[in-house]
Amino acid sequence: MVTKQQILQWLQTFVAEIEQNKDYLTELDAAIGDADHGINMDRGFKKAIAQLPTVADKDISSILKAVSMTLISSIGGASGPLYGTLFLQASTAVAGKQDLNEQDMLGLLQAGLDGVLGRGKAQLGDKTMVDVLSPAVTTFQQAVAEGNNTLQAMQRTVAAAEQGMKDTTPMVAKKGRASYLGERSVGHQDPGATSSYLMLKSLLTVLESFS
Repeated sequence: MVTKQQILQWLQTFVAEIEQNKDYLTELDAAIGDADHGINMDRGFKKAIAQLPTVADKDISSILKAVSMTLISSIGGASGPLYGTLFLQASTAVAGKQDLNEQDMLGLLQAGLDGVLGRGKAQLGDKTMVDVLSPAVTTFQQAVAEGNNTLQAMQRTVAAAEQGMKDTTPMVAKKGRASYLGERSVGHQDPGATSSYLMLKSLLTVLESFS
């Protein structure tokens, strides 16, 4: 069972991961984008967790929704709308819940992915965050179907997410600013895929710390 406390800690852990990797994310983005992914993510998520004390006594859905609203209004470029939509859709999947079982977590992850797919219109193989989120959700679903608990399922999910992130390097970008480069985008890891991996890794870090 994932508790509300763990969800709050996940968000804080993710913000720390972004801060730590801010320059790296920006470096990745400098190669194929606007060189601002790390800076935008760092600024937006810091603003988002600054709001958490105002919703910490509410349910998980309200916490995720508060994060989404801040991200949509404060992150520039494509990241704000995409991550904002991810958290908004995730929030609707867990309405009224104070803790989450395996099926709830699957619903949260699936809704987040669906939000990104709907908003960004990217497909698997387009060299975007979908290349991390899609295999991650598939793996989590499979792991739960095989009887794994949330921690075990997340361990498998993060391994799949890491592979998905690495797999973006040889791809030709088909969406966003990177798509303008065509073949020249090959050989560069996608920054959005990288931050999505960090997001899932942060959740696993928290779950492991409580196990």
